[in-house]
Amino acid sequence: MTAAFVAGLVAGYGIAVPVGAVATYLVSLTARTSLRTGACAALGVATADGLYALVATVGGTAVAAALRPVLTPLRWASALVLPALAARGAVTAVRRYRAHRVSTRTAPPPPSPARAYLSLLGITLLNPTTVVYFAALVLGAGSSLRPLDQGVFVTAAFVASASWQLLLAGGGALLGRALTGHRGRLVTALASSGVMTVLAVLAVRMTG
Repeated sequence: MTAAFVAGLVAGYGIAVPVGAVATYLVSLTARTSLRTGACAALGVATADGLYALVATVGGTAVAAALRPVLTPLRWASALVLPALAARGAVTAVRRYRAHRVSTRTAPPPPSPARAYLSLLGITLLNPTTVVYFAALVLGAGSSLRPLDQGVFVTAAFVASASWQLLLAGGGALLGRALTGHRGRLVTALASSGVMTVLAVLAVRMTG
């Protein structure tokens, strides 16, 4: 059981720590809203990682083999979602900046914690390579995990991912407090949108 817990922690941090488009969006979202909203979004990411870990431990090679033919279409879907998020973030930031300068305009309300959770859950689920990653780890360990060990592995993977995503959300909250000026928030949001767009372009190249 201890070995399964440690393996789950390692697997969870292994998939969560590399900073990509989802992490960038999480930090930017928290900086623009609140720590509560960012924490819910972080748990959405961790939930997706936990679900993929569960699918991998239960399905193993069968699930990984079934996903491989659709990896490219799903990468394309992810590459389309990211620019949409980037554009929405940039437009929202510009509108809020203008609303601050023109008092007659009302800034759009920030997403609710529940909406942030569901949004990040859906975005993260668009990355099917996560289940292949977990399946490879499980198979490399012998793919003979008992049901109890499977539960421990999945729980540890979720805890590891959640702890890292919450750390990122905390960083976003600190960033938001540091950049209290409306111009600073505008620059941060536009920079985040630019990074997500670049990552989407790279994802398209990977599908070629």
